[in-house]
Amino acid sequence: MTKTTYRASARLALGALIVAISCGTALAEDVFTPCGDSALAGLAGSLCAVSHMPLRPNDPEAGAVNLFIRKFPSASGTTTGEIWLIAGGPGESGASFYPFLDTFRRAFPDRDLIVPDHRGTGYSTRLCPAEEAADSPAGPSLTDDEWGSCIGSMYRDVERTHAFTITNASHDLSQIITRYRGDGSVQVYAVSYGTQLVLRMLQAAPVPLDGIVLDGLVPLESSPEWDLSHRTKVVDKVGRNLLSPAQAHAYAALLKTPDLDALVAPSAPGGNLRQFLGTLLNFPDLRDQIPAVLSGLGEGDASRLVQVRAELNAAFEPFGRYPQSSPALPLVFLMNASENNGRRDLTANVVEAEARDALFTSPLPGLLVSPSAPLYDRDAYFGRPAVALPRTLVVHGTLDPNTPYEGAVDHASELAKAGDVTFATVVDGAHMLPFVAPECFVRIVSAFDARTEVPSSCASRPQRNH
Repeated sequence: MTKTTYRASARLALGALIVAISCGTALAEDVFTPCGDSALAGLAGSLCAVSHMPLRPNDPEAGAVNLFIRKFPSASGTTTGEIWLIAGGPGESGASFYPFLDTFRRAFPDRDLIVPDHRGTGYSTRLCPAEEAADSPAGPSLTDDEWGSCIGSMYRDVERTHAFTITNASHDLSQIITRYRGDGSVQVYAVSYGTQLVLRMLQAAPVPLDGIVLDGLVPLESSPEWDLSHRTKVVDKVGRNLLSPAQAHAYAALLKTPDLDALVAPSAPGGNLRQFLGTLLNFPDLRDQIPAVLSGLGEGDASRLVQVRAELNAAFEPFGRYPQSSPALPLVFLMNASENNGRRDLTANVVEAEARDALFTSPLPGLLVSPSAPLYDRDAYFGRPAVALPRTLVVHGTLDPNTPYEGAVDHASELAKAGDVTFATVVDGAHMLPFVAPECFVRIVSAFDARTEVPSSCASRPQRNH
């Protein structure tokens, strides 16, 4: 199937599914039924449901949101329980897990996999319903022309906009786990923002669980030095770890070369080499090529950079193959700027100054400058110490450019005060371990699931020599 044909069939499947949801024929509330898009790759046999939740948990009369949930029954035909897979973001839908279902099945054998879309993402109710509709010009994504009306709608109904909070999303998660839980054990796997969401749920709306796995654990909310406005610092540290002192020195000199912009412009988006290389840190096979890319550029040769750019485009393909895959950017801007940025007075000059000496950069700090959204205030749950935890596994890569390893270690130490917490390190692992280090992930998580000894560390890559 060509990409064009696949996209066309995916759009038709999305339209059919949305019609089914709105008509209430194929997806009845509280009942899993065969999905309307099960012909898409990897979705055969999946079951879908839509659950209606209050817009605000403490105000049932304020309106409702729809939450989309997909269930993948155990491949063995027998079920000993279920694993809820909680996506990151905050703008990612559950579709981010679909390409890696085989890895999850290996880690959690004989389990049903249940994958919800957070409010504001995927097939769930969107923050800007008109602009993110399936039949809008770019489908769930936004065109340049749609951003103005989306932002305008957020300001016109601020009360609705301010209901899209982490705490309200945690109530959603608590209710759907309670509503749909079956027989056997019930565990949760969460990655990145999903770890923040699950921990917030255990504070604001606790639900009995037999275990949780936290992959890419976010730093403590009470540690402002790790918030998103400091992401370039995190990315730069990870990137420098890949380079010898001599390579780092040569790269710094390369950045001052007058003709560098013309050399990298065709392959590095916007001609921003530092940000492009920061993106590569998320893909270990591409990350390992950074020294060779820099060596070539130092000799005036961009061919390796061109090759890596093509490989990066291919690496992104699994994350965009489903209609619900598009990141919900309005939600990203709203939640990140409201809750995960401690510097609301951040300016472009400060961002530039803090990145001036960085060899690798992140776009996130710049996106937090003067966000075009009506921000809400953090609530009483933000920054609270952990409450009682079920059995908990924290599994984290040492070269994670999104959630810093040091922040995860500190956070896990605090979590251990509230329950039985095991920490496992994936040496040289990046972000979202089922994707970047599947063998280590399966080895560690399956041991935790089987209640056998969990390896304290696992090497995801051959040892590097500087």
